[in-house]
Amino acid sequence: MNTTFMKHATTPSSHQPTVRLKSTFWKHYQELIAQEVLPYQWAVMSDATGVSMADDPGGNNEFGREKSHVLANLRIAAGLETGEHYGFPFQDTDLYKWIEAAAYIMRQREEPQLRRLVDSAIDLIAKAQCSDGYLDSFIQITAPTRRFARLRESHELYTMGHFIEAAVACHESMGHDKALNVAIRMADCIDRAFGPEDGKIHGSDGHPEIELALSRLYEVTGEQRYIDLARYLLDVRGQDPDFYDKQDKADGSEPFIPGMSQFPKSYYQAAEPIREQKHADGHAVRVGYLCTGLANVARLTGDAELADVARRLWDDITRKRMYITGNVGSTRVGESFTYDFDLPNETMYGESCASVSMAFFARSMMNLQPAGLYGDIVEKELFNGALAGMSLDGKHFFYVNPLEADPQASAIDGNPDRHHVLCQRADWFGCACCPSNIARLIASVEDYIYTTKLSDNGDILTIYSSQFIANSASFEDGITVDQRSDFPWNGHIEYSISVPAAATPVDFAIRIPQWSQSEASAVVSVDGSVIDATQGIDGFVHVSVGSGTMVHIECDVDMRVKLMEASTRVRHDIGKVAVMRGPIVFCAEEADNQGPLWLHRISVDSWAKMLETNKVDEHYDEDLLGGVEVISMPDQMRTLSSTEDDLYQPVSKDTDSEISFADSRLTLIPYYSWANRGRGRMQVWFDSNR
Repeated sequence: MNTTFMKHATTPSSHQPTVRLKSTFWKHYQELIAQEVLPYQWAVMSDATGVSMADDPGGNNEFGREKSHVLANLRIAAGLETGEHYGFPFQDTDLYKWIEAAAYIMRQREEPQLRRLVDSAIDLIAKAQCSDGYLDSFIQITAPTRRFARLRESHELYTMGHFIEAAVACHESMGHDKALNVAIRMADCIDRAFGPEDGKIHGSDGHPEIELALSRLYEVTGEQRYIDLARYLLDVRGQDPDFYDKQDKADGSEPFIPGMSQFPKSYYQAAEPIREQKHADGHAVRVGYLCTGLANVARLTGDAELADVARRLWDDITRKRMYITGNVGSTRVGESFTYDFDLPNETMYGESCASVSMAFFARSMMNLQPAGLYGDIVEKELFNGALAGMSLDGKHFFYVNPLEADPQASAIDGNPDRHHVLCQRADWFGCACCPSNIARLIASVEDYIYTTKLSDNGDILTIYSSQFIANSASFEDGITVDQRSDFPWNGHIEYSISVPAAATPVDFAIRIPQWSQSEASAVVSVDGSVIDATQGIDGFVHVSVGSGTMVHIECDVDMRVKLMEASTRVRHDIGKVAVMRGPIVFCAEEADNQGPLWLHRISVDSWAKMLETNKVDEHYDEDLLGGVEVISMPDQMRTLSSTEDDLYQPVSKDTDSEISFADSRLTLIPYYSWANRGRGRMQVWFDSNR
């Protein structure tokens, strides 16, 4: 067992603190999840409310365009109703992620009606489960003799993995043993069917997920078979690149999802053995879930080689294949990664689920070996990429999250290559993986605040505070942390850390975000005395808190408005700038600005002077979009050509002069809040004079 990173590892299931949110921002969102999002999603899944389905962004419009039917599918599988399966093969997972979100909400508050719905859902799921533990309503209803026969597309392990995750959440948050027992029976069924032994299936699901689910189940049960199986399902992937083709040929029947076999093997992360993979290729969500499982299994087994693979794929994604908002996935074809630095803004995919999966991956890496860069990505996803996927009313959702949008281009009679880009969130989707995925991330936001490093005998050595989310937390040994702030609108954060006399001294570590590591950096004081805020190699500032003491820490991070530019390897953003304040990426909408937005130009040369002369206005508007920070700045607008002008003409001597521009002003709002005031153009990156 490698101890280089294992000495830093935590055991989240048994050492997570009890955290009570105090953040105005996130308490509002969790209230929204409890009161609006989850009731709405339940009504949709039970077919109790009508919804308008958007075209499937991935082009799979042959499935589920009229209703969800999730609960009805399970009732049919349980023998409580008759009928046919409706929707995608993985339709069950919409409910499973909903259950997980509900369980997290009930850690913070008691919701009797929500608890009744969860109990009823688990009762139904238990009735639908086969006597040997198998559960997949699609297979049970449509093809009971074809279990595990077409793993490329069946999503069976993916589907059961999502229930296992939900069951772990129910067990930890609600003490729900019935859900956990269903999950254990599922895992035992999978363990009997898959493994290196003769007579078992030597392959894995085309959609990674079960690996991370089994690692979570292992943490709460301690059953060695589950973590061994998780590692096997990682290692078997890509060992036989023709595995799926051989399965399809042996099955000889119609595919479950037509067209899935046309994607390259890298789409399923099965072109080569996992330990040899160097690039994050294929379907972006699959990559995120796979990498989360990689990091979990590496930590729990001490597998240093798997840890290296996880770090290698992390670097490939975050340094070469990620948008400024944290979104990943550059093309609608296969909802996939493409190649290094290919990050188009208009035709990108940026699936909401992919951002959620990156938050999962970042948290798993933080647990593997704490470092500030992982907290940076969690923060990026929470305040930008993932949050943008849900409307402010909690009842409309984005599947695709572009950085530039135009209703004319996205219309049916517009550009077919941009039809997947919606300019207003949809009620629901036939493939509705994103709505409940966003819900479970927001509902569990308190799990992303702290990470603990333990001694060999289980004492807490270090508490890493990786997110500025106001809360009160109680750790083992009576250690308490009280964090106060109005983040993300204000960069002043205060901590009170109390360590009882009977506890060992604690190292308290505060992440200094990458966006606050400029010349101003952060200012940190301990009990009124300013200390050196230079972050260590792990990206944290460390403060020692002795036994029997209480320490008060104040931290001020750099919340100045900044212009950001991309690497010159990203050709789509050459000569362009984006605007950030703290962790939040800002965008412009036509609702606030004179259009077309592509005519606006921001002067980089004048930026410092504009800041010095207070021409860049930033203020909090409590009446706009539920309360957001608004940025307004001087810019210039190009002259819009007349429709009577020639489509092309020679360059004139005045084209690059100021005559071609007029003074203007640009107003920006947080990216996550766009498209809540009707359809209109939106843009993140703007031309500059550089």
